[in-house]
Amino acid sequence: MFNSVVAANRAAFAAFGVTPSGDDEGIEAVDRIEADEDLPEWHVELTEHDRDRLGVGDRVEFTKTISDRDVQSFAAASGDTNPLHLDDEFASKTRFRGRIAHGTLVGGLISAGLARLPGLTIYLSQDLEFHNPVRLGDRLTAVCEIVEDLGDDQYRLTTRVVDDGETIIDGEAVVLVDELPDDE
Repeated sequence: MFNSVVAANRAAFAAFGVTPSGDDEGIEAVDRIEADEDLPEWHVELTEHDRDRLGVGDRVEFTKTISDRDVQSFAAASGDTNPLHLDDEFASKTRFRGRIAHGTLVGGLISAGLARLPGLTIYLSQDLEFHNPVRLGDRLTAVCEIVEDLGDDQYRLTTRVVDDGETIIDGEAVVLVDELPDDE
């Protein structure tokens, strides 16, 4: 069974011109991104830039458009080759009447937002509820707001992904916001 799943995934990757076998192969369609670099099409809003002043009510928003390239790259990186996300003809026959983005890819926008909090953000937990599908080309915003200071640099946040005010994902996260390591 395992070998047939691996073979199916390799065949799917090959169909999209992706080779998942080496370190840099399999992400060849994605430009390298350096730490703390934002791409021009991303938009970030942050209410607090000082880690020591984070508190209840502070929030971060991360906005980006979900592209076909994002979906293809996510399929290659995750191994999730569900045809609902990759095959126009197949997806047109489903309840969605067309391709939709992977839910976990969309949920990743929350992680992108949290990564922009001041300091080093470490996930401790994340709950997600999926409310609406995302089409390729949708411009989404992850909204993460601190609702409780748990002490010891840990915070509980509400986490949502919205599309023009419509809730796509609703959830809650707990994070630890550490100090950044010293540069030496």
